[in-house]
Amino acid sequence: MANRTLQQMIRRKPIDQIEDAPESGKLARTLGLWQLTAIGVGGIIGAGIFSLAGAVANEKAGPGVLISFLIAGIASAAAAFSYAEFAGLIPRAGSAYTYGYAVLGEFTGWAIGWDLLLEYTAIVAVVAIGISGYFNDLLGFMNVDLPVWMMGAPGTEPKGSGLADGSYKVNLFAALLCLLIAYVLNLGMKNAARFETALVYLKVGIVLLVIVVGVFKINAGNYSPFLPFGLSGAFTGAATVFFAVFGYDAMSTAAEESKDARKHMPKAIIYSLAISMVLYVLACLVLTGMVDYKDINPEAAFSSAFADVGLKTIGAIIAVGAILGVLTVLFTFMMGATRVWFSMSRDGLLPGWFAKTHATRHVPTRITWILGAGSALIAGFLPIAEAAELTNIGILLAFIVVCVAVIVLRYKQPDLPREFRTPGMPVVPIIGVVFSVWLITFLQWQTWLRFALWFLLGTLVYFAYSRRHSLLNRSKNPSSGN
Repeated sequence: MANRTLQQMIRRKPIDQIEDAPESGKLARTLGLWQLTAIGVGGIIGAGIFSLAGAVANEKAGPGVLISFLIAGIASAAAAFSYAEFAGLIPRAGSAYTYGYAVLGEFTGWAIGWDLLLEYTAIVAVVAIGISGYFNDLLGFMNVDLPVWMMGAPGTEPKGSGLADGSYKVNLFAALLCLLIAYVLNLGMKNAARFETALVYLKVGIVLLVIVVGVFKINAGNYSPFLPFGLSGAFTGAATVFFAVFGYDAMSTAAEESKDARKHMPKAIIYSLAISMVLYVLACLVLTGMVDYKDINPEAAFSSAFADVGLKTIGAIIAVGAILGVLTVLFTFMMGATRVWFSMSRDGLLPGWFAKTHATRHVPTRITWILGAGSALIAGFLPIAEAAELTNIGILLAFIVVCVAVIVLRYKQPDLPREFRTPGMPVVPIIGVVFSVWLITFLQWQTWLRFALWFLLGTLVYFAYSRRHSLLNRSKNPSSGN
C-alpha cells in the first residue's frame, strides 16, 4: 500500500503526450508574440515602479535603489531562462505546475499548483486594495465624497481621520475591480488581450513620460551619497523589489493560448523582463536625481516628485496613469490563477467540472468567476498587510522547482527538441535557486504559518481526492513517465 502511494506521488506526465488534451478541454490559440510580451510587461511593471521604487530609495537604499533593481533583475533572469526553456518545450497551460508535474512528479506539481492558486489570487487582491487607495485620494482631490462604509476593509480607518473603528465595512472599489477583471477575462482571450495590451501601452507611455520629462529636472547632487545605507542596504532593497520583477511566470500559464507557443513563449518571457528592467533602471535614475532620497514620498513617489519640482499637472497625469496601468497586474495574475486551476482540473487532480470551457469563447468561465469572487472577498474585507502576507512564498518555491526541474530534465533527456536552451547550465538555474532560498529567509513567521496551513489543507485534498482521480491513475503502470 505504501509503495503504491509513493508510486502515485512520483508518477510523471510523459512529455511526448502532454499536449494530448481532449478538444472540449482545450483553450483557443489566439495570442501572438507581442500580445504575450504585453501580458508579461503588464504583470511585471506595476506597483514596483509606482510605489516600491520610492519606498526602497527612501528607507533602504537611497540612489542605490538602482543597484537593488539590477540585483533583483539578474536573479529573476536566472529563473526566467528556466521558464523560457520549459515554455518552448511544453507549450501547455499551467506553467510551474505543469513543468513540475512532468519532471519531478505528481505530488510536487500538485503542491506548486495548489500554492500558486492562493498566491496569485492574493496578489490580485493586494493590488486591487492598493489601486483603491489611489482612487480614494483622487476622489478627495476632486472633492467627491463617497459613503464612509464603502471606503475600506473593517479596522483600516486612517489614524487621525476622526473615524471611529467600525466605520469602514468593505473596500467596495477593490472588490469591484476584482470582479471587473474576471468579467474581462470571460470575454475570451482575444478580446481580453486587447484590453490588457491597450493598458500596457498606456502604462509604458506614462513611464516614458516620467523619464523624458524628468531627465531635464535631474540635479546630479542628489546622487551623493549613492549608497547612504551601504551596500547591504542595496541588497536588502533587492529582496523587496524582487517581487516587482516577476510576472512572466503568470504570463507563461497562457502557453496553450499562444499561436506558436514553442517559438513565441520563450521570446515573450525574455522580452518582457528585458523591457521592464530597462524602464525600471531609467525611472530609478530619474526619481533619485529629481529629489533627494530623504524627501521621496514612499507611497506616491513619482507624482509627488514632479509636484515638488513644479510640475503638478504631470504629477496628476502620473497618478491617473498609475491607477489604470496597475490594472494590468490584476489581469496577468488572475489569468495565471485560472490557467493553473484549469490545468489541475483537466489532469484530474481537481474535479473536472471546473475544466469546462465556454462553448464559443473557449475560456474556463466557471473558474474565472470563482477566483474573481474569492479575490473580491479578500480585497473587500482584509487589510492590505494581511492580504499581502498570503503572497510571495509560493512564487519563490515555484522558481526553485522550475530551476531544479530544468537541470534534471537537461541531464535526463538532453535530446528533447528545445526551441530555447537555458545558458550557462547548470550555473544559471542554480543562481535562481540560491537567490530564491535567500529571499525566503526574509519572510516572516506568519507567512510560513499561513503557507503551512494551506499546504496541509492541500495535502489532505491530494490524498483524499486527487491521487485517485488523477488521469495517470488510469494507466496500467502508475509509475510510468519520462
